[in-house]
Amino acid sequence: MNAVVIEHVPLDQLPEAWRARLAPHQAERVTVRIEAEFESPDMPVTMEGDSGIDDPAFGIWRDRDDLADVTAHVRDLRTGRYGSDGRRRT
Repeated sequence: MNAVVIEHVPLDQLPEAWRARLAPHQAERVTVRIEAEFESPDMPVTMEGDSGIDDPAFGIWRDRDDLADVTAHVRDLRTGRYGSDGRRRT
């Protein structure tokens, strides 16, 4: 992905719409990064053709009868083995 990065831009040189999104007196200079967007964030994502929904792995946790809270179980699986203090989680 190509990006243009402009560092140390004075706030008064930014477009008004950009300045309005910044907190007042947040900084005197900012770094601007401009990247091409391939999809608009306002556009809904549509699945066409072979979307993978027929794949047996899709929704694999949803049908588990032995888990009361599937979301919590998967979140626990995704957590790291060690906490922020360096101790191993039990």
